[in-house]
Amino acid sequence: MIVIAHVSDIHVDGEPRSADRTRAVLRYLEDLPYDLAAVLVTGDVTDHGTPAQYAVARELLNSRHPLLVCPGNHDDRAAFRKVLLDDGTEARPYAPVNQLLRGEGFVIALCDSSVPGEHHGLLEDETVEWLEEVLDATPREVPVLVAFHHPPVPLHTPYVDEIRQFGEERLAALADRHPHLTAFLAGHAHTAAATTFAGRPLLVAPGVVSAIRLPWERPGTDPHVHLDQPPALAFHVLGEDGRLTTHYRTVTV
Repeated sequence: MIVIAHVSDIHVDGEPRSADRTRAVLRYLEDLPYDLAAVLVTGDVTDHGTPAQYAVARELLNSRHPLLVCPGNHDDRAAFRKVLLDDGTEARPYAPVNQLLRGEGFVIALCDSSVPGEHHGLLEDETVEWLEEVLDATPREVPVLVAFHHPPVPLHTPYVDEIRQFGEERLAALADRHPHLTAFLAGHAHTAAATTFAGRPLLVAPGVVSAIRLPWERPGTDPHVHLDQPPALAFHVLGEDGRLTTHYRTVTV
């Protein structure tokens, strides 16, 4: 059994609230009696992409479990790379930040869907080519989970759908060529959601810093951001039969 924790949208902003909520989630994961295969953080690590915010996030995201993290639309690739990842290479500071984890019986490809200076998402050609190389190099019997910040389909949340991932037809075509691409994982929406894309599950992690009110949960004049809900996360479980199951959990701050 392979268990992967999926955290998203911590929005570290220099204030105690975001730090306390992130700390509570990571403490919950650290206290588990089970070693996780990985912890994924799918973007919006900071609220403004400053080096100081990444320094705080780096401390908060310290984990005994293997941890992978990608940028979201609130992040800055250069500061993300230099401070959070401690990557001193300066040749291409704004190149996509893609990461790979090859575990025992699974692969996670974490793709950068951020667009510098914009809030919508797009996988650059460089990222799509990188992902295809990862899939080509992975045996067909090994499941590959592909993760990013922006969901590539509408979730019936107007505010989020306007800034979802576009250009998704290239990703769908890639999935058609690689049947061992098992599922897509995303964040961005600040709500736990499950749908399909390219014939695969698309599983969206809830937000840590806040939740989003769905259109049918609020009058049109009410704010869509809900600050009173507890932080939450997802657990994705790959069974020995290859079936993927997802559980959602809230955490007490």
